[in-house]
Amino acid sequence: PRVWQIRIPSAILAAALLLGGCMVGPDFVPPAVKTPAAYRFEPAAAEEAPPEAAPSWEYRYDADRAAAAVNLKWWALFDDPVLYELVTTALANNLEVKTAVARIEEARAALGFTRADQYPRIDIEGSAAVGNFLGISRSETTDWAAFIAPTLSWEIDFWGRFRRATEAARADLAASGYGLRTIQLALVTEVAAAYYRLLDFRRRLEIARKTLDSRTETLDIIAQRFEKGIVPELDLNQAQIQKEIAAAAIPQFERQVAQSEHAIRVLLGQLPGPVRSGRPLQRQSIPPQIPTGLPSRLLERRPDVAEANFRLHSQTAQIGVAEALRYPSFSLTGLLGLASSELSDVTREGGVWSAGAGLLGPLLDFEQSKMRVDIEEARTRQVLYFYENTVLTAFREVEDALVAIDTFRRQVESVTRQVAAARNANELSLYRYDQGVTSYLEVLETERQLFSAELDLSELTQNQLNAYVGLYKALGGGWISPEAAAAEAEM
Repeated sequence: PRVWQIRIPSAILAAALLLGGCMVGPDFVPPAVKTPAAYRFEPAAAEEAPPEAAPSWEYRYDADRAAAAVNLKWWALFDDPVLYELVTTALANNLEVKTAVARIEEARAALGFTRADQYPRIDIEGSAAVGNFLGISRSETTDWAAFIAPTLSWEIDFWGRFRRATEAARADLAASGYGLRTIQLALVTEVAAAYYRLLDFRRRLEIARKTLDSRTETLDIIAQRFEKGIVPELDLNQAQIQKEIAAAAIPQFERQVAQSEHAIRVLLGQLPGPVRSGRPLQRQSIPPQIPTGLPSRLLERRPDVAEANFRLHSQTAQIGVAEALRYPSFSLTGLLGLASSELSDVTREGGVWSAGAGLLGPLLDFEQSKMRVDIEEARTRQVLYFYENTVLTAFREVEDALVAIDTFRRQVESVTRQVAAARNANELSLYRYDQGVTSYLEVLETERQLFSAELDLSELTQNQLNAYVGLYKALGGGWISPEAAAAEAEM
């Protein structure tokens, strides 16, 4: 049997390999970003950082490497077994996390799809026809024709268009990995923040109920004294007002408790419902001091900064894709198969083959190809500005969290002393009122001050805890799971 081959001249093949080494368009260089030498509200003085620093980015997203840059364990910082259970459930079931995982799978498939354009493609082509006209001229008889053959086509990546597109797809894959990390980090902090808010509202609800019980008891005493003519009706009315103020606060805090529970359940990927809590707010431990490190290292810690960097890389590569479309494309084609004018003789009449090369490029397109490059360059500037804004936001969030920790700490200390003084003043005013030394207005004022101070202390305690949550997030977080931390420790 005869073997049919397509023989491509060695000169053409050598030219294809040679020309495939050229790539147009700019090569990506991570933008240099100015960083401060130290954080403005850093508790301890930091080492001086260089005025400009550009992190060394890797294509492959490495969650362990990203976490090791901070080495913070949220389950140790926010030491509450119930909170640990809530966060781990959210990381496993949250729908935004599952969406981000699906985006990684999509980006990985897109990379393989795009990379395949660099290589030759083999298809199968075939046809069969019968009639008195088979495309050339009319015949007086009924004719048959059949054809089947594999075809080879290969567009030579002369200007690097396919390689630039693959470069962009690879950067998109890395960006999607850091996008998942960003969502996981945000989820940890959202669950923790919502949990502390829930504890705060439950604490304020408890304060309101205790205050209502106390004021109801006081109202009963004053009502009895009023009936005996010991106190004026004004005292009775003032006691009634104070009781209703406490009573009105209860449904407000009940509503906030329920809404906080619903928000947490949705973060857990569950239908709205009740959420149990561990230690009450006033018994939550304040996290230890979180090491911030050098400001210049923040760019490597933050997954959103890394994601923005790879988005910029991807978009920069798109300039090269657009630039390559301005120039002619070169392709090689080949065909090897069987053809016959009779279906019964398709295997006996012999093979057919062909080989060829083609060129296709814009000649007069009224600068459409140039405008395509201009579009991608403008898009690249937009992504660059987004990256720079992401960096500025990162430093702002760290500074905001540091100043929040310091100022809320001092506020909590002050209001704690205020609550102690208000409680003592309230006890003294009640005693003085019972002894007839002072009017009920003094009692009313001390009760109001005590109620307000206790509510303020609860809210400030929640804000102080959430300031640490904010710093954890601003620094780029740390380990997402104990398993990942243990695996790194064993390496």
